[in-house]
Amino acid sequence: MNTAIEFNHVSKQYRLGLVSTGTLAHDLNRWWQTAILRKEDPYLKVGEVNDRASKGSSEYVWALRDIDFKVEQGDVVGIIGKNGAGKSTLLKLLSRVTGPTTGTIRARGRIGSLLEVGTGFHTEMTGRENIYMNGAILGMTRQEITRKLDEIIDFSGCERYIDTPVKRYSSGMMVRLGFAVAAFLEPEILVVDEVLAVGDAEFQKKAIGKMKDVSQGQGRTVLFVSHNMASVKNLCTRGIMLENGQIKMDGNVHDVVDCYLRDNEKGFVLRSGTGALRFDEYSLDKEIVRLGEDLEVRVKVTAHRDIDRWMLHVNIYRDNGHYMAHIINEDDTTFQTMPLKAGQTYQFKCTIHGVNLGPGRYRINLWAGSAFEQFDWLKECMAFSVRQDEQFIGRVTTYKEDAAMAFRSTWKAID
Repeated sequence: MNTAIEFNHVSKQYRLGLVSTGTLAHDLNRWWQTAILRKEDPYLKVGEVNDRASKGSSEYVWALRDIDFKVEQGDVVGIIGKNGAGKSTLLKLLSRVTGPTTGTIRARGRIGSLLEVGTGFHTEMTGRENIYMNGAILGMTRQEITRKLDEIIDFSGCERYIDTPVKRYSSGMMVRLGFAVAAFLEPEILVVDEVLAVGDAEFQKKAIGKMKDVSQGQGRTVLFVSHNMASVKNLCTRGIMLENGQIKMDGNVHDVVDCYLRDNEKGFVLRSGTGALRFDEYSLDKEIVRLGEDLEVRVKVTAHRDIDRWMLHVNIYRDNGHYMAHIINEDDTTFQTMPLKAGQTYQFKCTIHGVNLGPGRYRINLWAGSAFEQFDWLKECMAFSVRQDEQFIGRVTTYKEDAAMAFRSTWKAID
């Protein structure tokens, strides 16, 4: 198999807040050291790791540091990581929007890039004119572009506005046309950044299908950046996880996505509520659940005032944000009317019977409140994975119209 993309110890350094080195003396020194004396750039040695959340002591940062990997022809690679990890910088280097500070990049074949809304479009030109211009940039003849024109327009859904200047397009229309141009003008390498998130659900589904066709049916290479982990798993076979400008993990896409989600779960938990009742501790009896097994959720709460009526909710979401199940103790009125005394701590256990979810990663929100007040709400405070088992042994009952499914459950106070 032929290598389509090769990054050899690639790094990219920026100076914060300034273009060039910032002073004439620095610029002359850089020119003298690199161009005349043929030495290493003296300013490459003073950079810091690119951690956007902390203030550093150096004015130089490494957006990418020592990136080294190969992508074979026909591979579909998902690039994931937190905001500021270096994903877009990597794609810009590959697309030649900017050049690496050190290292070399080799790409074999034409590259079609969609890095941000309106990439490569001239806003005063019509959609049709921009299609021809982008095709010419990719090295295609007018006849080749004309042959693809109807498919591009049909896929984009912008036929009514195709002869209107693109400056009058909405962001969604710009993305639709930009993706259609990048995908249909037959690049050997298709590079797609997070821009698909701007499109609606129908277009995202079409775009994912087209990228599958481009990679599997036509043997073209795709690099895909997204924060939608479900799309990454659905489309890609390989994942590369970036952290602070460096490769943290490179391997099977499911393993890489699971690592990324576990890392996120260790971070800040979003919390809100009046605080009348607060979750102090929470845990699951297992991290991996086999289909049909029970899952046990344990919580420890403290009442900060006397409470007569209250409810506990356990909400389950897929890692792509889809709402899957809503589990609540409201069916047990005895449980609800158990009085909670100010200053007292209580422990409860919820057993979710026969987990009937497809294989994948799931997150849990905890909520405590009454019909009139939210006491405490913890978002994505726990997570678990479901694995396929040979025999399904669970029982499920329908509950709550706005949830995808629900489970038979029992609630108990723990002495």
